[in-house]
Amino acid sequence: MAAVREELPAGRYGRSGDGDARADRRLRRLGVVLGGALVVLLGWYGYHYVIDRSVSGELIKFKRISATEVEAHLEVRKDRDASGSCTLRSLAESFGEVGRKDVRFGPGGTRIDEVVTIRTTESATSTELVGCTSD
Repeated sequence: MAAVREELPAGRYGRSGDGDARADRRLRRLGVVLGGALVVLLGWYGYHYVIDRSVSGELIKFKRISATEVEAHLEVRKDRDASGSCTLRSLAESFGEVGRKDVRFGPGGTRIDEVVTIRTTESATSTELVGCTSD
């Protein structure tokens, strides 16, 4: 007759319960540290995104004046001492850029309401505000 083993073969079914508990604690600690670091990083990024935005702009409306010109109504809100620029671009029906204009502004005032003319290379169907930056 064949001999029957009473115990399971060592290492065949993974580690013992003690090793698994230690590994679980280690992974849990690592998860807490990485999660905390992620929360701190997102908080830091969000804080600087909000604080560093001293200039914001909005394209109120635009009107095609001719085949080579578009009139855009731009509103800029900023800190009193901030200066910088906003970039506008006009697009053709094929979504190709046909005109671009940087509108500069200096310190003084917290709101600028300006109508600007953008010269285009062909007929524009839309105009958009690309973004505003402070100097």
